Amino acid sequence: MRGWDDLYLLPVPPFWLPGAAVGILSLHFIQKLLFPYFWADLKYLLKVLTYGARMEMYRLQGRVVTVLDKFVKLAEKQPHKPFLIYEGTVHTYRDVDRRSNRIAQVFLQYEALKKGDTVALLMGNEPDFIHVWFGLAKLGCVVAFLNFNVRFRSLLHCVSSCEPKILVVGADLLGTLEEILPKLQKDVSVWIMAKDSKLPNVHTLLDKIEAASEDPVPVNRCSANNLKSAVLYIFTSGTTGLPKAAVISHLQILKGAAGLWAFGATSEDIIYITLPLYHSAASLLGIGGCIHLGATCVLKKKFSASQFWDDCRRYNVTVIQYIGELCRYLCNQPVKEGEKNHKVRLAVGNGVRNDVWREFLDRFGPVKICEFYGATEGNICFMNHMGKIGSVGRTNFFYKLFFPFDLIKYDFQKDEPIRNKHGWCEKVKKGEAGLLISKVNAKNPFFGYAGNKRHTEKKLLCEVFKKGDLYFNTGDLMVQDHDNFLYFWDRIGDTFRWKGENVATTEVSDVIVMLDFIQEANVYGVSVPDHEGKAGMASLILKHNASLDLEQMYKQVVTYLPSYACPLFLRVQ
Repeated sequence: MRGWDDLYLLPVPPFWLPGAAVGILSLHFIQKLLFPYFWADLKYLLKVLTYGARMEMYRLQGRVVTVLDKFVKLAEKQPHKPFLIYEGTVHTYRDVDRRSNRIAQVFLQYEALKKGDTVALLMGNEPDFIHVWFGLAKLGCVVAFLNFNVRFRSLLHCVSSCEPKILVVGADLLGTLEEILPKLQKDVSVWIMAKDSKLPNVHTLLDKIEAASEDPVPVNRCSANNLKSAVLYIFTSGTTGLPKAAVISHLQILKGAAGLWAFGATSEDIIYITLPLYHSAASLLGIGGCIHLGATCVLKKKFSASQFWDDCRRYNVTVIQYIGELCRYLCNQPVKEGEKNHKVRLAVGNGVRNDVWREFLDRFGPVKICEFYGATEGNICFMNHMGKIGSVGRTNFFYKLFFPFDLIKYDFQKDEPIRNKHGWCEKVKKGEAGLLISKVNAKNPFFGYAGNKRHTEKKLLCEVFKKGDLYFNTGDLMVQDHDNFLYFWDRIGDTFRWKGENVATTEVSDVIVMLDFIQEANVYGVSVPDHEGKAGMASLILKHNASLDLEQMYKQVVTYLPSYACPLFLRVQ
């Protein structure tokens, strides 16, 4: 009987425990069945809200903390940590801080720059791009990033539209400068990254940097009073016409800089940037993201498919940035042994096709592809934190509370949103393509374009669902599936995307009709198998009794247009 006594000493579970266990298991299975993305969505949303709460706390305390402020603090906190690695040379946080101080001191001494003045920057990917950018930011200047592929009339248009006091040009772009110098506004002071110059009225910067002090400029020059004040101009073709200078505020830079962190990057990561710094992806998400994390950036002059993975192995790269074309170029390289032998764990970017996405993962290993959507000047962003192939992001009830947007019906014949008999726009059903519009409010402002009120107003839709509402028109068609994943569908307007750049059809046709044998030119984008975006097709009508001079046509487009904007196909009507 002693054995039975021992049994009675064992603890007896409460009568409700089995029922509770069954209930928890049932809830778990119901959640998995009906809300399979609940925990991943919650984790991502909490991250976004935490960052937003931190910024709101700064605002309530009367503190305005910018990305530049964070960089200066990091230069004090971790002075010897590599910030930039370029062509094998390491530039620490302290190195970049001190050289940018020198540049600020030069302009403080030689130019009467006031806080808020604009300086245009025409440079390729190199450390001095960042040094000049940061140095001018320390003087409280607005820096305009010019696309170095743009030529002649378009480049002059970009310079004049942002009304700079100074134009700073890289040493490898002096040929481009010579083309526009005779027609450049006389009140623009030109500086080049060289020690001597043969060009008239052009100042040299490198010799003066060497003689300048490393001391920081007065703090009041760069201190921001408002996160919504302009700090950059980044040019975009958007969905119509010549490039426009999108106004980028401190707030937008802070949001962009948090992107890598939101996808799971840390201060231990090494980020590889091959995209051009004049684009927001490289400058805000890439360089800004490194600063937000306190991480290291490997900067490449120009993307090279053949050197890409060798660079990743050489510098122990863990995070890469891409556009869709870049991934396809890598997949098109000859297969080599040990292609999965690298440390890359995250790839952040946009525009990769489903088939390329799958091939990339099969060939180069379990890299998490972090696709996102966001226009340079826009007030909405989507992030595919789930890794769902083909999707640019995901939404849910809570996300729409903080970042309200809708997909509305669009009339392709009239090239405008469809409105019902009451004058209101109508939302599309799930699975249907609709125009993405994002609500403009105090939390999600639209800052517009520099010096062009008409273009700013054209990007806004008024009286969309009710009287007094205001929405930003992204110009992009999207589809939302039944699991609330979003997919890019197409662009509207007179632009198409090729080689990762927006091409304005009116700009191309204007260049072509300058030829004396062309009466009319209509330019549009056409799909090409196995390529992202659309290639340029020029439909031509020749003047009476004129013949098509292909040699002169070629010379015209390569002289006056960026390489990505030159039409690949001609169609004579």
